[in-house]
Amino acid sequence: MKLTGVELRRIAMPLVAPFRTSFGTETTRDILLVRVLADDVEGWGECVAMTSPRYSAEYVDAAADVLRRFFVPAVLVAGPQAAHSVAEILAPFKGHHMAKAALEMAVLDAELRAEGRSFARELGAVRERVPCGVSVGIMDSVPELLDAVDGYLAEGYVRIKLKIEPGWDVTPVRAVRERFGDDLPLQVDANTAYTLADARQLARLDPFDLLLIEQPLDEEDVLGHVELAGQLRTPICLDESITSARDAAAAIRLGACHVVNIKPGRVGGYFEARRIHDVCVAHGIPVWCGGMLETGLGRAANVALAAMPGFNLPGDTSASGRYYAADITEPFVLDDDGHLDVPTGPGLGLEPVPDRLAEVTTATEYLTG
Repeated sequence: MKLTGVELRRIAMPLVAPFRTSFGTETTRDILLVRVLADDVEGWGECVAMTSPRYSAEYVDAAADVLRRFFVPAVLVAGPQAAHSVAEILAPFKGHHMAKAALEMAVLDAELRAEGRSFARELGAVRERVPCGVSVGIMDSVPELLDAVDGYLAEGYVRIKLKIEPGWDVTPVRAVRERFGDDLPLQVDANTAYTLADARQLARLDPFDLLLIEQPLDEEDVLGHVELAGQLRTPICLDESITSARDAAAAIRLGACHVVNIKPGRVGGYFEARRIHDVCVAHGIPVWCGGMLETGLGRAANVALAAMPGFNLPGDTSASGRYYAADITEPFVLDDDGHLDVPTGPGLGLEPVPDRLAEVTTATEYLTG
């Protein structure tokens, strides 16, 4: 497929409520979209990098810069290519997985639209709908947290994830268990906020029968996770530590994790995400699809990914309304039992609504070979 041009578009998406984690609070998402034009079709990609490099080393201004200066020119110069070749073309450039993933996603979307195939079919999805969990940020008080969880359960979410940090861990988890019972699927996410010295504190979460504790230690401290796993009954899930199928295989072999969170943007794209899925399935390790507060574009691709056979835990594939009062696509809405339908149309199966996209656009630039 021959690309004729690439558009980089910045949009500002206000969140329905502030979202606080151990690394900061977000009120508006500054999002970079990538649109590729090829023959008679276009394709969309979404970069999940945040405004500042606190979740990862990547941030949105750097993603736009590396796309503009290196990645887009390299793909345009390469000539007609299949989407699975994008990673190979960009391999000489180190890092910047989120920027690479956005460009690959856009090329794949265009290719699949041209061929009349869906993301779900391309990735090997086996489900027509997927169960949805919700991520609940750190709150100012336990009563506020309980009200938020109550609201999400009323909306139909089938699993709750609580963000935690030192000083906000055992107390909120205990409160949620006491209020909503032991049958509620519940997990926590530390986003690297702890060290191995906190092992005794983290072990205090064991009695609450959590599904998992996500990324308790620094992303580079894989051996620390191995040691921590030997001190906790709660299964450890790795997120930030897993950036490739090779990482996943090594972490599993070392015993650093019992579960893996797969975020396509973090690992460089949906093809690498599929490879991580395959590695985990081969080793009997459950996987689930994480979220990065995506718009409907990224959400459509994630829902397709979450429909693959190894995704046997509910992901953070929440409805559009969890984060945005108005999405840039037709919104994803939970059905009566907390599931989202997997898009079946060509490519992502949906596209931005022009008027809504125009409302939130803050800048555009167009690149040609």
